[in-house]
Amino acid sequence: MERLNKFLAHAGLGSRRHCDDLIASGRIRVDGVVSREMGARIDPQTARVEMDGQPVRAERNVYWLVYKPIGTLCTNHDPEGRPRAIDLVPHVGERVYTVGRLDEDSEGLLLLTNDGDLAFKLMHPRFGISKTYLVQVAGKPSNEDLQKLLEGVWLSDGHVKARRVKRLKSQGESTWLEIVLTEGKNREIRRMLAKLDHKVMRLKRIALGPIKLDRLRKGKCRKLKPEEVELLRKTLNRPPRADHPPGGPALVESRKTPSVRPPRPESRRESRKPEGPFHGRRHPL
Repeated sequence: MERLNKFLAHAGLGSRRHCDDLIASGRIRVDGVVSREMGARIDPQTARVEMDGQPVRAERNVYWLVYKPIGTLCTNHDPEGRPRAIDLVPHVGERVYTVGRLDEDSEGLLLLTNDGDLAFKLMHPRFGISKTYLVQVAGKPSNEDLQKLLEGVWLSDGHVKARRVKRLKSQGESTWLEIVLTEGKNREIRRMLAKLDHKVMRLKRIALGPIKLDRLRKGKCRKLKPEEVELLRKTLNRPPRADHPPGGPALVESRKTPSVRPPRPESRRESRKPEGPFHGRRHPL
């Protein structure tokens, strides 16, 4: 059995709240009978659902990986008409939405889907799905600074901390870090580093759980393979790893890791080359 508003939302009629309004207004019939009950449940395999006399059929679940550029919004509605992540998948007929958010000034991996259950689990801290970022910060954070990220800092909306931190390399008066989170408050990394007096100059998400951005070009998208979707589901059902138990964050020193190349500043010439921080080399995650 499935909630009627969830069924309607998956059919592309709008958000669950909007579908509740459709139900309350008497526009929805189930097996020929008007349904006004909030929280009503149906069998999606056998129920005959109609809106304004027209049959309603649930959409199939779809899963798309996109590389969100800087300046693109993670919203389905913007009154100002700014670029949105869903504009990167104009060929997708289903009503998809972003799994979590990247702020307007950040770039990188986003999942778009209409699978609400999977999206909820991927974003809820209880399931501990890792989110991996490349971060360029002003200055040279000390080991003490990085340890503070692991121990956690207090923000206006609570105590937050990184799961893992690795110093990658220095670039002039800035430093590249790899930071792993298992929750995602609004602009969390930027606010954490600001507490330590290090401004974020560039932030790019390169992985969500086992799904990696790899060589996907900026502004492009691809459909997740069935085995990738299954791997996500298995990751959600997997108990915490013994080598990284809850409460055991890790600070990784760069001296013991292979050298890697964070993203280079863009230029016209470089824009013709494949996108990605490692220019065709697989990131050692």
